[in-house]
Amino acid sequence: MDQLAHTVRGVDHIAYPTFDPAATVTFYRDVLGFPVVHSICAAGWGPEKHPDFIHFFFDIGNDDRLAFFYYFGLQPFEGGPQGDSYSRFTEDVPVFFIRSRHLAIHVDSEEDLLEYRRRLDGSQWPVEMQIQHETIESIYTHDPNGYMIEITRALRPVTPQEDLDANLTIDALVDVVSGPDPSMAALLARKAELIVERAAAWQQEQEQDVTEVAAR
Repeated sequence: MDQLAHTVRGVDHIAYPTFDPAATVTFYRDVLGFPVVHSICAAGWGPEKHPDFIHFFFDIGNDDRLAFFYYFGLQPFEGGPQGDSYSRFTEDVPVFFIRSRHLAIHVDSEEDLLEYRRRLDGSQWPVEMQIQHETIESIYTHDPNGYMIEITRALRPVTPQEDLDANLTIDALVDVVSGPDPSMAALLARKAELIVERAAAWQQEQEQDVTEVAAR
């Protein structure tokens, strides 16, 4: 597959609905310290019967923003007992599935991570988990709307070899889920096949790189 041009520059904003804007502002601005950087007072926008709303934005660093919509007069929707303002799930939906949808914000150091842990633990929304996994360490909590929020730091840089492995894994995954009975075992078997299939091309690329370096 040809490599597509990669010209985007990160997240402009991610947006969620809220039924509790006051608590949302307390959590993000007053506890975590994310400044409010923009708001839109939208009166009479949208199609007929569209409610007036406020769209407000927090700075989460790097010119990226986290935004919320508050719709005047809109009441929370009925649904199951699990989830958040956006999705209400019934009791039989696994917690791990619900938590898979979350926002992760990264910091530079362990000191920064622990500072955000201190802020959260001193608030109404204390840290629920602190976990080291693979190349990162993260703290997790839920905001006033029930959205899971992760703050994370890198434990070490990701290597080019890991990037290559990630692409192999995803190519294998796409192949496996397109067939019958997808499983981890099938994915690993297909990944091994791809390694064998591509080994000769990788070796040729490496030899070409060595030749070019020697010629300089």
